Amino acid sequence: MNEITPTRVTAQPHLRILGTRGVPAAHGGFETFAEFLALYLVERGWTVTVYCQEDGTGPVYEDHWQGVRRVHIPVAAPGPKGTIIFDWRATLHAARSRDLCLTLGYNTAVFCALFRLKGIPNLINMDGIEWSRMKWGPLAKTWFWLNDWAGCWLGNHLIADHPQIKVHLSSRVSSQKITTIPYGAEAVKAAPTAPVEALGLVPGQFMTVIARPEPENSLLEIVQGFSRQKRGMTLVVLGNYRDTEAYHRAVKSAASQEVRFVGAIYDKSVVQALRFHSAAYVHGHQVGGTNPSLVEALGAGNAVIAHDNRFNRWVLGEGALYFDGADGFAACLEKFVSAPDQQKRMREQGQQRFTEDFTWPHVLGQYERLLKSYLPT
Repeated sequence: MNEITPTRVTAQPHLRILGTRGVPAAHGGFETFAEFLALYLVERGWTVTVYCQEDGTGPVYEDHWQGVRRVHIPVAAPGPKGTIIFDWRATLHAARSRDLCLTLGYNTAVFCALFRLKGIPNLINMDGIEWSRMKWGPLAKTWFWLNDWAGCWLGNHLIADHPQIKVHLSSRVSSQKITTIPYGAEAVKAAPTAPVEALGLVPGQFMTVIARPEPENSLLEIVQGFSRQKRGMTLVVLGNYRDTEAYHRAVKSAASQEVRFVGAIYDKSVVQALRFHSAAYVHGHQVGGTNPSLVEALGAGNAVIAHDNRFNRWVLGEGALYFDGADGFAACLEKFVSAPDQQKRMREQGQQRFTEDFTWPHVLGQYERLLKSYLPT
């Protein structure tokens, strides 16, 4: 990671965070990160403004949440169109000041040209290589690819959440313009069993997989490999599965009676309890940087069985089992179930890896040092 020499600042620093739906977190990884970073910086004397997307119509308005200033921007359009409109209006609002900006994601990075024109410092977290994902059609892939380039050119500095993302970005700009800071998570030291038992599960007798049901997340291979024989435990699958989607139907059709589809669960306490009491966390993501769900699994002390790729291997190190395809996952299961000592070792190595790089104090401290070095003077 790059060494940053902080700029000496005497006035109260002000950061504006763009690119999320807002705080408190209710949607995804970037919202969770924005919440933790905003609260962390406020405690350390910063003024932090977070732009929040509202559904509907009406004027822009401001309020405060736990010391964080929020600018609410109503948008009537649904889906990606609404997000693009929100990002543009947030950029226009932020450009009225000269405050330091942090843009989370590059999906509308072309808008950051306005910050460049006005001399407003803007750091961009470049997220994953979105245009490479199988789920997008040609038009969306072209949009993401163009904005990937735009973000690299227009950001004053880039943040990669994984060394392999930095390698990718270094093909576009100098590596000196990029700092690697991974995603963080909370350490879960205990969790009640009631949420698990309410789902009809026995603590320690199930595995959990949390992922959108898309081919690049290996859900079909995981369910096929698990369902080849009786396992004596349950595979708990979180996510929205619709009968109108062919891939969703294929995943559910491949499932044995030991696979449970429990739907999408957004209650943080329930998700934490599921992770904490799982025999293992299964992570099938094939692309991306430092995946928030994977880091959260390490924070919960999970043993992890993950798809074998460069992204997952850096996050997990040698403390995980890796698979490729249904056959590979079935082999990992047999190895895992037959070796209780290895399960314990995997949990211990995972917790050590989490402590090394992924605790929030470690991650947020790196962000603060980097942000300070770009504060307007």
